[in-house]
Amino acid sequence: MFGIRKHALAATFSLFALGASVSLAQGLPESGPLADGKISEEELAGILVTAQNQLIRLSDAATSDYQSVILNAEPNMPAAWMLMKDGETVKRLNLDRQVEGMPATAKIAVYRAAFKSVARKGEINAAAILYTGRLNEGSDTEVLVIEHEHRLGVSGNKVIGYEVEGGDIAWAKPVTQQKPFQWFYDAKDDAS
Repeated sequence: MFGIRKHALAATFSLFALGASVSLAQGLPESGPLADGKISEEELAGILVTAQNQLIRLSDAATSDYQSVILNAEPNMPAAWMLMKDGETVKRLNLDRQVEGMPATAKIAVYRAAFKSVARKGEINAAAILYTGRLNEGSDTEVLVIEHEHRLGVSGNKVIGYEVEGGDIAWAKPVTQQKPFQWFYDAKDDAS
């Protein structure tokens, strides 16, 4: 089950390699070995492997925890997880009291704002929000969305169709969608 998601997540990283080199060049010192803003292909590959491994760790832990929500007969509500700055510890973002009674879309907005605040303080390396919905308005296909972002410049939405069969979840092939990089850094305004 997780094998399919790991391969799909790995494919996501190749799509974001160019975006990562741009976002990693932001905020470089004016003098020193990094002043030219250039990252070798070898350095970039190492950075992407680190981000990939950490996002896989985060996605596996979050998806494992969230499966009980999917299997519950109640309407599925969004939930959020963080990979702490040690690169190992995964914690659920617990804002249950603050978001109680809110519709799902409002909860997602609150989670995004909370991640933006925590990420910019340097407390986390990656974050993910998981929620379910329909593939589109006219569809009966249920999907799990994993909205994720990593400090090293990788972000995306993983959309995975699923069916609940006899208390188990059967996963479809995941699809990756681009997502703006928003939680860790603001995009630079184009002055030209």
